[in-house]
Amino acid sequence: MTYTDPAAAVGERVTDLLARMTREEKLAQLGSAWAFSLMEGGRFSAERARPVLRHGLGHVTRVAGATSLRAEQVARVTNEIQRFLVTETRLGIPAIVHEEVCSGLMAREATIFPQAIGVASTWEPELNRLLADAVRARMRATGSHQGLSPVLDVVRDPRWGRTEETYGEDPYLVARMGVAFIRGLQGASLAEGVVATAKHFVGYGASEGGLNWAPAHLPPRLLREVYLHPFEAAVREAGLQSVMAGYHELDGIPCHANRELLGDVLRGEWGFAGTVVSDYFAVDDLHSYHHFAEDKRRAAALALTAGTDVELPATDAYAEALAGALDAGEISEGRLDEAVSRVLRHKFELGLFENPYVDEAAVAVNAERHREVALEVARRSLVLLKNDGVLPLRPGTGTVALIGPNADSARHLLGDYSFAAHVESLLEARERKGLLGQTMTVPDDLEVEESTDGVPTVRDELTARLGDRVRYARGCDVIDTSRDGFDKAVAAAAAADVAVLVLGDRSGLTTQATTGESRDRSSLELPGVQEDLVRAVVATGTPVVAVLVAGRPVGGDFLHEKCAAVLLAWLPGQTGAQAITEVLLGEVNPSGKLPISYPRTVGQIPVFYGHKVSGGRSHWHGDYVDSPVSPRYRFGHGLGYAPFVIEQVTLDRTEVIAGDSVAVEATVANIGDRAGEEVVQLYVRDPQATVTRPVLELKSFARVAAGPGQRRAVRFDLPTGQLGFYDRDMNYSVETGLIEVYVGFSSDIRTLAGTFTITGDSGRPEVRKAYSGTVTVGEPLPG
Repeated sequence: MTYTDPAAAVGERVTDLLARMTREEKLAQLGSAWAFSLMEGGRFSAERARPVLRHGLGHVTRVAGATSLRAEQVARVTNEIQRFLVTETRLGIPAIVHEEVCSGLMAREATIFPQAIGVASTWEPELNRLLADAVRARMRATGSHQGLSPVLDVVRDPRWGRTEETYGEDPYLVARMGVAFIRGLQGASLAEGVVATAKHFVGYGASEGGLNWAPAHLPPRLLREVYLHPFEAAVREAGLQSVMAGYHELDGIPCHANRELLGDVLRGEWGFAGTVVSDYFAVDDLHSYHHFAEDKRRAAALALTAGTDVELPATDAYAEALAGALDAGEISEGRLDEAVSRVLRHKFELGLFENPYVDEAAVAVNAERHREVALEVARRSLVLLKNDGVLPLRPGTGTVALIGPNADSARHLLGDYSFAAHVESLLEARERKGLLGQTMTVPDDLEVEESTDGVPTVRDELTARLGDRVRYARGCDVIDTSRDGFDKAVAAAAAADVAVLVLGDRSGLTTQATTGESRDRSSLELPGVQEDLVRAVVATGTPVVAVLVAGRPVGGDFLHEKCAAVLLAWLPGQTGAQAITEVLLGEVNPSGKLPISYPRTVGQIPVFYGHKVSGGRSHWHGDYVDSPVSPRYRFGHGLGYAPFVIEQVTLDRTEVIAGDSVAVEATVANIGDRAGEEVVQLYVRDPQATVTRPVLELKSFARVAAGPGQRRAVRFDLPTGQLGFYDRDMNYSVETGLIEVYVGFSSDIRTLAGTFTITGDSGRPEVRKAYSGTVTVGEPLPG
């Protein structure tokens, strides 16, 4: 049989296997099953599995992430599922096991990395590649093959609960971080890699009112230039192998049934050859939620016709309902074969037919190398928003009052797709008989146990360094409105030399969370009575450092104006407390930069740096009646303990032919007395286009390290293919005309590097879109 011959070409193996399959076996490849539905008492159950697996299976959902199994147990259960499929089904087709990997592998004992918004704050794509590579190694060791990440949603409304899962507001930054993650997760080839799944296609983060699953109102040019851009870069540059469609609708068409998006754009224009998987329960949502299809059968036909290949997390509409649609001629057998072929191709490329099992004794748990990557990401993710000189805390600093609901909580350091957070959602699903508003059965014999073992708190780390100089008082809860702890907190602050308030969010999917999926907010002030706690502590006169552990920009005017320093930690993961403590004490120089503009109030939303020339102000007075129009902190903002300056910026030419590149060279100097890192950012502006353009667009960046008094040379090669846009006929066009170039340390602290003119050449072919240029950082120069 050709399909069992590892020497045969993948295409030949797919064709041979497909020809041998019955319709029931084909349909099974487009479906999935929760791992716990195949288990009993924490072990694989052949009795439970047989009716689910009798014709085979496309995906197994979360062997690690939907149970409380340890790594060796995950490997064992995975092997038993695969062994059943290989030996007990007619064709012996293994399954793809998928897991959530938004902040590392969502599994008990796995390394918990900083949440994606924090990773974006590093402005260091290579760190994201290393993070994904660590995830890939752990997933492969335990037998899983597809990760549901990266999130490539561009988000400009931080009311949206899933802001924390994104890389921020800028399409270029999102693309660079996403491409790096995909390369790390998929590896050099799928034979050693894991299928990356970019989500949520497309515009999910631009929802009406910042509400989850709400419509997105995106005109075609904005959709192309901002929201589709990261996905296009992922497909064309990184060879992305899977896409997850969004829950929402665009212009009246839910994404799971959008032929133009999934067919014309994704596959037709970009040449995407991988699988499109549904978001959880989203095929049936075409009927039950959107009322776009009259019944489940029509929902299945619309989704498969549009290009949704696989239904997750469990087979529902792609079972009897899809079979009925095929019988009725509502969808062709050819379309069914296309989808099945894509699933089979991944299984062959992953090497599942030759190596369906893993070594249960060789599972590395929480490898030290992975923890080191998590720590480096956490250190560089912290954004020092404000500092009146109180930080770093000096060795001679006396007592420190450590206050706040997030000061002594390991759980609150973790994002919504961490293992501990999702265990809570499973427990809630069991109680409510459903998840995400959908009917779902979580077996009573499934053991689910929240675990934050090995995750230290800020109190742990600060006390380990300062001992009894730390005086702790919780003050209040994240969302509870009790002020019973205020008196102790005020007393501790009044008796201390400095007060450190660790405040913010609790991330997750349940009603006890204040950020995360479906945890959208109408205010950006701290939840509960935390704002009042800040006022009470500041009133003592003791200098206050606010540490915000949060999934979105948070905090009112009083906090940001009256606290002596504000450190944004996002959701920094299991090494986050160490990174926070190191920055507070000056052991590490803060170097994170905001990947999203920081609003003053929700009344400004959307507020983002790349607005049009007519945007960002109220003509003719400029500001709102009651507030400035400017954000509290600009995109790209972030302070450090080592001051940097740009000494010189030059362009290598003032005129360039469309299709060529311009070199931008900058000399950057550390003028402080300690080593540090700075992120040098390259922006452009096109003031003469035939379509209105943003006032500023990020086109490159580089993280630069320098010792005291050191200077570094940074060279950006800027291809003109990056400077195009969609013209009035919606064609990508690089127009002739003037381009302004800026180099700086944020979107508002920047220097005009110069201008150049793009000229045309009728003898040259059409300029192709470029997604990035190159950047090099030279060795230290004499001071």
